[in-house]
Amino acid sequence: MDLSGLREEYGRGGLDLPDLADDPIEMFERWLEQAVAAGVHEPNAMVVATATPEGRPSSRMVLLKGVGPDGFVFFTNHASRKGEELAANAQCALLFPWHPLERQVRVEGTAGLLDATRVESYFHSRPRGAQLGAWASAQSRPVGSRAELAATYAAMEERFGPDDDDGEVPVPPDWGGYLVVPEVVEFWQGRRSRMHDRLVYRRSGAGWDVVRLAP
Repeated sequence: MDLSGLREEYGRGGLDLPDLADDPIEMFERWLEQAVAAGVHEPNAMVVATATPEGRPSSRMVLLKGVGPDGFVFFTNHASRKGEELAANAQCALLFPWHPLERQVRVEGTAGLLDATRVESYFHSRPRGAQLGAWASAQSRPVGSRAELAATYAAMEERFGPDDDDGEVPVPPDWGGYLVVPEVVEFWQGRRSRMHDRLVYRRSGAGWDVVRLAP
């Protein structure tokens, strides 16, 4: 397949300094609301990039489950590859790819563990099937077959009750959440002739500096 000619011309809009909020979280929430209103599929989907202490990177798609003045929240298995890498190297990056709007947001920051109360509150807000799945899946570990995975899920149904049971499922010991505190947040808007707008907030003391980057 020849990909050399596969491209689109961007031109939905632009981004300049007067368009920005004073704070990158406020600006992010504004763009997220616009992505939701535009019907973007899973607008809270983001790529989380981590790295080992030796600098070997990895990335995967997860769902943003909270955003506020302190940063960005997601949940996962601490024993997964990303969990192990964050335990050894808390520096990470997030990417929100809102292709239909010709936008993306890049975040660089440090991930810290959420407290047990917040983890438990979110875990019990999930569909029961997802709660059972968190127990059934040894995330990122090899599994012999789909049948083996199904058998493990069935064992969790036997242990805690099926999907339509109303009994409480406890939080698995290796499951939890992270708060990514941003140091850099870049807002990217596609423009014609690949002259894209890139405006970047960088943390500076108690505030933020903003710079424009060449595309």
